[in-house]
Amino acid sequence: MEKEINFGIGFVTGRSNVCKVINSYYNDVLKQMEEYDGKVNITFFILYDLSYQYTKRTDFYNIIPDLYRKNINVRYITPEEIEIEKDLISEKYNLSKDDVELFIGHGHAKGRNTVMYYALKEKIDYLLFWDDDEYPVACMKNENGKIEWKKQNNVIDHIKYIEKENANVTRAYHCGYISPIPYIECSEEVSEDDLKNFIEAISNELVTWDSIKKNFEEDGGVTFADRNIANGEGAFEVLAENGEKKWVAGSTLCLNLKEIEKIPAFYNPPGARGEDTFFSMMLDDAKVFRIPLYHFHDGFLKYTSIMKNRFPVKLRKIESDEDSIEQRFLKASIGWIKYKPLLMFIGNQETYRERIDKVLEKLEKGSKKINQLFNNSDFSQLYNIMKEYDENVEEHYQEFLDTNEIWNKLKIEVKKEI
Repeated sequence: MEKEINFGIGFVTGRSNVCKVINSYYNDVLKQMEEYDGKVNITFFILYDLSYQYTKRTDFYNIIPDLYRKNINVRYITPEEIEIEKDLISEKYNLSKDDVELFIGHGHAKGRNTVMYYALKEKIDYLLFWDDDEYPVACMKNENGKIEWKKQNNVIDHIKYIEKENANVTRAYHCGYISPIPYIECSEEVSEDDLKNFIEAISNELVTWDSIKKNFEEDGGVTFADRNIANGEGAFEVLAENGEKKWVAGSTLCLNLKEIEKIPAFYNPPGARGEDTFFSMMLDDAKVFRIPLYHFHDGFLKYTSIMKNRFPVKLRKIESDEDSIEQRFLKASIGWIKYKPLLMFIGNQETYRERIDKVLEKLEKGSKKINQLFNNSDFSQLYNIMKEYDENVEEHYQEFLDTNEIWNKLKIEVKKEI
């Protein structure tokens, strides 16, 4: 009997760009499957949120007919279906409506939980999360400073490593514009110390002052791929050492749903980011592999031509005064600072008060200075927002624990039915 697996690709989105990504790369996905020694059934899950960018429903239904003719399943998870499913879950699994609301719905964490729940119900073996501003190519800089591009096998490689290494989770790499922090030139108005205070205040487990400074100085905010990794070298198991967690990112993240007991829930405080951070914190018993492939993160949506195989010969600095950049930067900063108190609280509750007070002090100083660079965005509000989330950190910690308890119950019950 021929080996057969069901592979899901999940998009949690509020941008119509998702259709362009799927239309551009579904053929590449199918071609990759030719390397597999069996049959792979592909399902694209599209969970769309109309409130994120005030989009229209029709914006998310621009998938080209050829995709359907090639027996790829497109599974839309609509806002109406989510509301109906909430009631069914509550009734069927004896969960309160508040519990169900905590786990399923729209948003960074709830959206991923919802896709994961539907994928489990629909007998998906492996589920890859893919963000709608990422393309499966690596950008490398050669010895002469010129850019080279290389396509990446962003689906089959996850399958290979999950099966070869018996991994529960695989995580790949990003290049391009990894963070939504635009290039900021230090000056008399905003000194390096001012910028350092601000970045250290909003920083997290993946974005640090040292990494941002190096990135600005060497390549104007662009991250280039390591050639060896882009060529498929250097896979390794991610271990929790010296108190560290097995950090993953929310995209190019593949989950082995065959061993669903090892897969935790996603969580973020209300309106925050950090869904991948709090997912990582529950991976102690999971086997996590870092695999050698890249997605190019088009964080400012300046290089959508890449989807048409038109590769730029230069990747420019994204300046802070460009249209729409400051709003995107502000939204990202708000999303980060809303989850930083909980990140620090879980890290060490005993020293939390001392550490968060230092962060608040840096944020108050840094945000006032950074605010001088922008005409239409108020970065000084960040201090009061972080202060509010600091005050509610214990409530958010309990929600984090409750979300995983709800998922632990749900996945056992759903697993019995499939």
